[in-house]
Amino acid sequence: MSRGAFALVPLLAALVLLACDVAQHSQRARRVEARGLVESLDRELKQVIIDHEDIPGVMPAMSMSFDVADPRLLDTLAPGQVIEFTLEIRSTSFRVVAARVVEEAGSAGRSGTLARGFAGAVGEAEPAPDFALVDQDGRPVSLADLRGKTLLVDFIYTHCPGPCPILTGTHVELQRLLPEALQERVRFVSISLDPARDTPEAMRHYATARGVDLAHWSFLTGDDDTVADVLQRYGVGARPGENGEIEHLVITYLIDAEGRIARRFAGLEHRPETLLAALEAVAG
Repeated sequence: MSRGAFALVPLLAALVLLACDVAQHSQRARRVEARGLVESLDRELKQVIIDHEDIPGVMPAMSMSFDVADPRLLDTLAPGQVIEFTLEIRSTSFRVVAARVVEEAGSAGRSGTLARGFAGAVGEAEPAPDFALVDQDGRPVSLADLRGKTLLVDFIYTHCPGPCPILTGTHVELQRLLPEALQERVRFVSISLDPARDTPEAMRHYATARGVDLAHWSFLTGDDDTVADVLQRYGVGARPGENGEIEHLVITYLIDAEGRIARRFAGLEHRPETLLAALEAVAG
């Protein structure tokens, strides 16, 4: 090896270390403390809904479903408790990593609407509820139109401050991972939680800004009553929150080609590789 080549070795090593540090930094978690009221929890889905106070720099006061890092933490919680909790924030997730009960169960929260979302969520192996909405181009799309495709259905709104863009970003990564043989057999569907603001044009702008391939992805909206009926039948539990936000259950449904719920993915902590394996198993 020449003297010049030897001189490049330290430089290359430094660049590798820098790249690793950047990658680790992008996934480095920060933790914030918060306070709220436990509205509901689900041990199977490892989720807790908390009606929380304002979390500065993260999200305004609202009810939100959070992933729980350690399922044993759920054994210490119950609806109606006031808790102080630690929220771990990463680029792809929000999750509760610790909680302390400061007031035992009393009131049931501001509203039971979102808390009933867990109970109303469609179970695995059940028929997926129908929908008839319009896509980002104003074209009608129904569940029946998509029969024969394996569907990944999520629920978002374009003004969402955090969870929705994270969820869409994960599914964009998944879309890019799909092998060519699977691309024509899989359809992504995102249903609006805020039809008053989510016009087809707004949905298209949201999608293109995040690198979505709209050839295989439908962003659906409609009139208020029609969308509200779809959300209720899917058990998403959406309701208006403060500052124009929408409080909702974060859940994704994997629907097989015959229109049955094959899998449910609650929260944000599902990596594209995990979803890809599930898609391949259902579509394959």
